[in-house]
Amino acid sequence: MVSTLPPLSLLPPSPSFSQILQAHAQLVYLGLATSRAAIGHLLAACAISSAPPLSYIHSVYRQIERPNVFAANNLLRCLARGQSPRQTLVFYSAMRISGVPTNNYTFPFLLQACSREPSISEGAQVHTQVVKFGFCEDLYVRNGLISFYSTCGLLAESRKVFDHCPERRDVVSWNSMLAGYVRSSEIEVAEKLFDRMPEKDVISWSTMIMGYVQNGVLEKGIDLFKEMVGRGMAVNEATLVTVLSASAQLGLLEYGSFVHSIIKDSRFPMTMALGTALVDMYAKCGRIELSRHAFAEMPKRDAFAWNALICGLATHGQGREALELFHEFISEGLRPTSVTFVGVLNACSRSGLLDEGRHHFNAMVKDYGIKPEMEHYGCMVDLLGRAGLIPEALELIQGMSISPDPVLWGTLLGACKTYGFVDLGILVGKRLIELEPGHDGHYILLASIYAKARRWEDVVEVRRLMSIQGTNKVAGWSLIEAGGKLHKFLASGWAHMDSSKIYKTIEIIEQRLAEAGYLPNISPVLHDIEDEEKMQVIKAHSERLAIAYGFMVIGQGSPIRVVKNLRVCPDCHDFSKKVSKVFGREIIVRDGSRFHYFKDGACSCHDYW
Repeated sequence: MVSTLPPLSLLPPSPSFSQILQAHAQLVYLGLATSRAAIGHLLAACAISSAPPLSYIHSVYRQIERPNVFAANNLLRCLARGQSPRQTLVFYSAMRISGVPTNNYTFPFLLQACSREPSISEGAQVHTQVVKFGFCEDLYVRNGLISFYSTCGLLAESRKVFDHCPERRDVVSWNSMLAGYVRSSEIEVAEKLFDRMPEKDVISWSTMIMGYVQNGVLEKGIDLFKEMVGRGMAVNEATLVTVLSASAQLGLLEYGSFVHSIIKDSRFPMTMALGTALVDMYAKCGRIELSRHAFAEMPKRDAFAWNALICGLATHGQGREALELFHEFISEGLRPTSVTFVGVLNACSRSGLLDEGRHHFNAMVKDYGIKPEMEHYGCMVDLLGRAGLIPEALELIQGMSISPDPVLWGTLLGACKTYGFVDLGILVGKRLIELEPGHDGHYILLASIYAKARRWEDVVEVRRLMSIQGTNKVAGWSLIEAGGKLHKFLASGWAHMDSSKIYKTIEIIEQRLAEAGYLPNISPVLHDIEDEEKMQVIKAHSERLAIAYGFMVIGQGSPIRVVKNLRVCPDCHDFSKKVSKVFGREIIVRDGSRFHYFKDGACSCHDYW
C-alpha cells in the first residue's frame, strides 16, 4: 500500500496506468486533487507502476501548489526509470531553482539516472552535490554512489566510496561492489570480496554464480549453486536460468536434472525464460526427448523457445523433425529470426536434406528479408560438402557478401578431404594456414589430404611448418558425470585419482578390440615420432580415458555420456563405434561439432562430422 488514503490504499503493488487513473478520479471526487499529501502519494504509485506517460506524471506534479521533497523525489524516481533518464537532472535543476529541498532519497534517483546512459560527468556532479549537502556518510546515498561508479566501470572510484566509512556498509553496499567486479570480469577480485562478506543474501550468491558462468568458470558456478541450495537459501529465476545454461554448456545431464528437480519441488513458476533454459539444457545434454517434453509443458512459448528446440533437434541429427517444428512455428504466426534459420539450415545439413536446405536458404532472404550471416553460409557449405558438391560450395563462398572466415574454409577443406578433391584441398589448406598459422587443425587436415594423395614429402613439409610455427594446440579435455560428481580428463593426463585403474581398463578394452580386428588409425598424429609412440598418443586421448572410466562406474544398462571440447578424431570415432559393438555399450559423445550416438558399431553422424 502506498497510502492510508482509501483510493490509494486499494491499489495493487504494481498498479496499471488505468488503475492509477481510477484512483486519481476518486481523489478528485473527494476534493483531494490539490492535496499535497494525496498527490505526493499518487506520484509514489506512478513510480512503482509499469508505464504511466511522463506527460501525465508532470501534470500531476504541477497540480501541487507548493511541492515538497516527497513529491519531488517521487517525480525524480519516475523520470529515472523512464525512457529519457537525462530529464531527471533537468528536473533536479528546476527543483533547486524553485526552492524545493533535497534529502538523502533525492541523490540515489539522480545516480540511478546517470547509471543508465551512462553519464559519468553528470554523475560526478551529483557526487559534488552529495558532498555539498553533507550526505557523504548516509548509507542510502553511499550505496547509490557505489552502484553508479561500478555500473560505469569506474571500479577504483567505486572502491573508494566503499572503503570510506567501512562501518556504514550493508549487504547492498557489498552486492553493488561485487556486481561491479563481476561486470568488469575481475572474477578473482570478486571471489575474494564474496568470501569476505559478513552477510550474504540471495543477490550476493546469484551475482557470484552469474560471474563464474559469464566468465567461463562454469564448474565453480555450479559448485557454488550447490552450496547455496545446501544452505537452504531460496533461489531466483535469474540464478536458475544461469545454472541451467552452465549445465547446458558443459553437457551435465545429472546436474541439469538436479536443477529441474529444484524448480519442481519449489513449484517455481514456469516462465518463458526458465522453460527455454530447460529446453536448451536437455537438448545440449543429449536428452532431446526430455527437451521436447519441457517445450510441450511450457504454458507460453516465444521465438526463443522454438529456436532452442529447432536448434536442438538439428544438433541431434533429427532434421525432418526440426523442419516439421519449423513449419508448426510458422503456422503459429511467429516470425522466424536469424537464429531460427541457423537451426533450420543446420538441420538440413546434419540430415543431408539438400533440396530443403537450398529452399530455406533462398526463402530466408526472399520471404523474410534476413541477410545471410556467417553461420548460415557455414551450414550451406557443410550441406553442399556432405553431398559432394564441392564446386558449388566453393562458388557459394566466392559469391558471399561478407568475407569468409577460417571456419568456413575449414568446412570446405574437410569436404575436400572426404571426397578426394586434392588440388582444391591443398589450395584451401594453404589459405587457412595463412589466415591462422597457429591453428594445429589446419595443418592436420592439409597433411591428411597430402597423405591421401600419397605425397609423403609434402606431409613432411607440413610437419616442418607446424614445428616452425610452434602451433598452439588447444588442450583436449573430456567430461563425464558419475555419482553426482564431475570428472574431467585431459589428453595423456594422469591427474585423476583412479588413473592407474583407468589405463588398465583401456588395455583390457583394446585387447578385446584387437581380437575383433581393430587397428588404431595413427594418421592424425603429425609429431615426428615412431608409429609405436603414435599409438600411445592415440590411446591417451581424453575421450578414451572418459569412456574407460565410464566402464568402471556406469552400469551396463546405462549409456556412457561424454562431453568433449574438440572434434572427435577419426581413430577415437572408430574406437567408439567398435566399443559399442564388441561390448554392447551405448556411448553418447558431444564434441565441438555435434552429438555422436554410438550403438551396435554405428554412429548417428554416418561418419561425416
